[in-house]
Amino acid sequence: MVFSFLNKYLSLLVISKKKIAMTVKIINHSKHPLPAYSTEFSAGMDLRANLDQSVILKPLERRLIPTGLFIELPKGIEAQIRPRSGLAFKKGITVLNTPGTIDADYRGEIGVILVNLSSEEFEVNDGERICQMVVAAHETVQWQQVETLEESIRGEGGFGHTGKH
Repeated sequence: MVFSFLNKYLSLLVISKKKIAMTVKIINHSKHPLPAYSTEFSAGMDLRANLDQSVILKPLERRLIPTGLFIELPKGIEAQIRPRSGLAFKKGITVLNTPGTIDADYRGEIGVILVNLSSEEFEVNDGERICQMVVAAHETVQWQQVETLEESIRGEGGFGHTGKH
């Protein structure tokens, strides 16, 4: 009897640990498929440029690149816009304001601020994967104003305080 109850309880625990996919409303005015995860364990989905004509990014130039995507996130959820590591490493192209945050109450088109940190021009083409979008939960805080904070081992040690390289 106890063994049967324990097995049932453990089965419920395993089921409750499984993640349930979140549904997010999306409008796609682009010519491209919806964002998707590239692999089973990917955290981010690639977003694509939605352009009528290519955009040339000169060295140190930044441009707002449209995606044609509009989303409605649930309360307590944000979408973070992050650089693609391959594009950053191979071409020196990254995303300014990283990570950019899309709030749950924003309903405009997702635009990506790309910057060229290389010494060569870079051409952004229609449909090119330009960044990643990670959807994540966040907390809303209420401030509690106090006169002192609890002591910690680190204390006020900040930037480089450990002396390690």
